Amino acid sequence: MNGLSNHNSDTNMVHIILIPYMAQGHMIPMADMASLLASSGAVVTFITTPVNAARIRPIIDRIENSHLPVRFVQLPFPSAEAGLPAGCENVDLISSPGLHKPFMEALSIFGEQVKLYLTTKNPTTMPVDCIIFDSKNSWVGAVAESLGIPHIIFYGPSCFYILCSHLLKKYQVLKSIEDDYKLFKVPGLPEPVEVMKAHVMRLMDRPGWEKVSEEFYKTEKSACCVVMNTFEELEMSGLDKFRKEIMKEVWPIGPLSLSNKDLDSMAMRGKACSIDTRLLLSWLDSKAPNSVMFVSFGSLSRNPISQLVQIGQALESASSSQLSFIWVVKEAERSEEVENWLAEFEERTKGRGMVIRGWAPQAVILGHLAVGGFMTHCGWNSTLEAIAGGVVMATWPRFGDQFVNERLVVDVLRIGVAVGAKVPTLFVNEMSEKALVKGEEVRKVVEKVMQGGEEGDERRKRVRELAEKARKAMEEGGSSFENLKRIIQFAKGENKHLERGK
Repeated sequence: MNGLSNHNSDTNMVHIILIPYMAQGHMIPMADMASLLASSGAVVTFITTPVNAARIRPIIDRIENSHLPVRFVQLPFPSAEAGLPAGCENVDLISSPGLHKPFMEALSIFGEQVKLYLTTKNPTTMPVDCIIFDSKNSWVGAVAESLGIPHIIFYGPSCFYILCSHLLKKYQVLKSIEDDYKLFKVPGLPEPVEVMKAHVMRLMDRPGWEKVSEEFYKTEKSACCVVMNTFEELEMSGLDKFRKEIMKEVWPIGPLSLSNKDLDSMAMRGKACSIDTRLLLSWLDSKAPNSVMFVSFGSLSRNPISQLVQIGQALESASSSQLSFIWVVKEAERSEEVENWLAEFEERTKGRGMVIRGWAPQAVILGHLAVGGFMTHCGWNSTLEAIAGGVVMATWPRFGDQFVNERLVVDVLRIGVAVGAKVPTLFVNEMSEKALVKGEEVRKVVEKVMQGGEEGDERRKRVRELAEKARKAMEEGGSSFENLKRIIQFAKGENKHLERGK
């Protein structure tokens, strides 16, 4: 209970519970949020499970060593009760598509553990003033309402994606579209873009997920207000439209990655790094500005070796003589075939390339002046880190919100180039030949992103302007800084009219 007992007698402190969704890309920004709230006058309890706590141990250690009033509570996860393998407590530990639904059912059962914890009389625990929960934890709404606790929904994806999903449901667009790969415009968007049904169809909107979907939308409506990991200056028109649509306060407090100021904090944003950060920085320091392409596809996506070979060929054959690269290849951890191929690839590209097997300090890499491009899956955390670092993106979405984020990056913000992926994938054994992108196409995009010219210079200029706005948003007096203060005010009961979503 690090740091909490010293604050229990302070009546000016508010107690906020954070309940993240159990996926690395959801837990990391919420841990950042915990630090920011604790630095702004709140006592924070971060509820997770033993396996997930172990997976973000570097973050927990850093926060506990800072002596901020944050407590990390580990409650048992009902894997066995839901028919999951032991230890399956995180989305990226799901080994087959058929386990997605049992995982969601386990989350609902986990809600009973959370309710028991919140109702247990403990003299060292402050009363709960507010719960902030990830939108995927739809079970929180019923728990919070049964205990009379105001609750705020946290959306991890971009506002652009959340608004698209809202408008598609509102106008029932998908019901009339039969072709999964036919382009259509999303009605009501401030910046009209074209998407495909295959790219916006959510898992919970599919047959068999009706109960999950019903609970999600019910909780969405019951939440008092909304917190988002974005910033006003990045998505101003979308945020304004979303506020009018849901008629609730929407508080963007990002980019949350910028809450990590020093090198160690940036490096420990996630799991333990698979490379020595200072060795990595020394290598980057030896490279010219904007000469390094960083390639990483997030914590969930995996490439079959056939796709890895194509990416490798693209990086190896890119025409710029100055082009260097850092490539995160998580697949090598579990595949001898991949490891054998990588060893030969590394030998051929010695000096030009660095391969990281496992977890990379992404925020550190993207913040270095040598990095001029980022090939990304368009997960929102990665997209925001690229924007905060002022780095142009080569976009290669895989699933979920990523295809819509690509449209924001490429069509609206105009700070990225699409690799050309069309078929959504999640598990390696689902990646068909149709989903593969040829090395020649990848090479062309790498060169387009890394080389200059009027178009390339304009992209780089735009993303650097956004990087500056992102930094200012998080500084004292900035838009995200002020929104964080509004959350504290709400928890103190200074915005009573917002409670229960009234």
